[in-house]
Amino acid sequence: MRTYMAKPNEVERKWYVVDAEGKTLGRLASEVAAILRGKHKPTFTPHVDTGDHVIIINAEKIQLTGKKLTNKLYYRHSLHPGGLKVRTALEMRTNYPEQMLERAVRGMLPKGRLGRQMFKKLHVYRGSEHPHQAQKPEVYELRG
Repeated sequence: MRTYMAKPNEVERKWYVVDAEGKTLGRLASEVAAILRGKHKPTFTPHVDTGDHVIIINAEKIQLTGKKLTNKLYYRHSLHPGGLKVRTALEMRTNYPEQMLERAVRGMLPKGRLGRQMFKKLHVYRGSEHPHQAQKPEVYELRG
C-alpha cells in the first residue's frame, strides 16, 4: 500500500467561523493553527498547504489566564536606534485585538514560504460581523 500525498490542485478548502468570546488565547490559537495547516483532515501532507480558511470573530473578547493582561508584553522595533516599542496585553486586547490573535497563530505555523501561505487563510475581526457570508462558512466548535 502506498502513502497518499496530497497535491496542491486537489485540495478542497472549507471556510470555518470560530467565536473567540470567552476562549483562552493560546488554546484557541493552537486549534486554529491546526485547521490552517490541515491537520484535522485525513489527507494532511506536511509539505502541502491542505488547510482551510478560518474566520475568527469577537477578537476583543479573548481571555488570558493569570496576570498576563498586565505582565505579558508585545515588542516591535522600527529598526532605528531607540526604536523599540512595547505594549502590554491589555493595550493590545483593547486597541489591536486582531493583531494579538494573528501574532499568536502565526507563531504556531511553520516558518518560511509554506507558513506564510497558510497564514493568508486567517481572517480576524473585532465584533460578530464579517464580510465572508458569500463563502457560506460553517461554525467550528473548539474542543475543551
